[in-house]
Amino acid sequence: MSQSTAHKEEREFAFSDRDFRFLSELVAKRTGIVLADHKRDMVYSRLARRLRALHLTTFSDYCALVESDEGESEMGNLVNAITTNLTSFFRESHHFDHLRDHVIRPLAASNPSPKRLRIWSSACSSGMEPYSIAMTVKYALPNLASWDARILATDIDTNMLENGKKGLYPGEQFENIPAGYHSSVERLKQEGRICMADDLKQLIAFKHLNLLEHWPMQGPFDAIFCRNVVIYFDKPTQQKLFARMADLIKPNGWLYIGHSENLFNVCDRFELTGRTIYRKIR
Repeated sequence: MSQSTAHKEEREFAFSDRDFRFLSELVAKRTGIVLADHKRDMVYSRLARRLRALHLTTFSDYCALVESDEGESEMGNLVNAITTNLTSFFRESHHFDHLRDHVIRPLAASNPSPKRLRIWSSACSSGMEPYSIAMTVKYALPNLASWDARILATDIDTNMLENGKKGLYPGEQFENIPAGYHSSVERLKQEGRICMADDLKQLIAFKHLNLLEHWPMQGPFDAIFCRNVVIYFDKPTQQKLFARMADLIKPNGWLYIGHSENLFNVCDRFELTGRTIYRKIR
């Protein structure tokens, strides 16, 4: 018996090549996420929880469920299980330094009328990115109360959005927040968690959004964070996505992308000005 055959037989649920192809094609169609062959074990481990919850015995049964008329209600759970939600406060900290020094402070110095600031966190996961943006805005923008400042935080994972709305995070995340911002974070020592301040929550609107579908927002945005999400999309999807974002960013506005991403041969409407930092040029 080969090692791969033994591995398959040890699994709790039967998971055929056909099952994986069906699920990967469905996920790509619904979310744009490309699940290559090496993601097969990840798909199995994450969806096995759904099979247990639904009292199913094989992945073929699960595929039949999501393909049926009754299966639409399961699609949200499938997407939530598959999407990756690795995040932390002030991840890739140079982006927040740039946001403070090259977006917020120059805007404040120009004293525009009306005093308006719009930032979009387009794959916000559990909310640590938009809260990091909110802290940056709060401490860099004088007289914040006189500004119409809003942060839109969107994600395809509804569970992560609920986490973001609550603003509760593991206590160890406190160490990732700069000391100057600690006054906006309450340490719940008995619970071992931290809680975001109400004034930060009021800056952020958490909304469900599939980046492949209709975008209801009009913009224009001063800056968009789209980090560590397009690596899961193919090149044509990336091209469409960044073209749509360029349409929503104001002239000379900013785009922040992930550390392993770039816009080369993807979108020519931005110029690279720093490490994974782009300015809209047209």
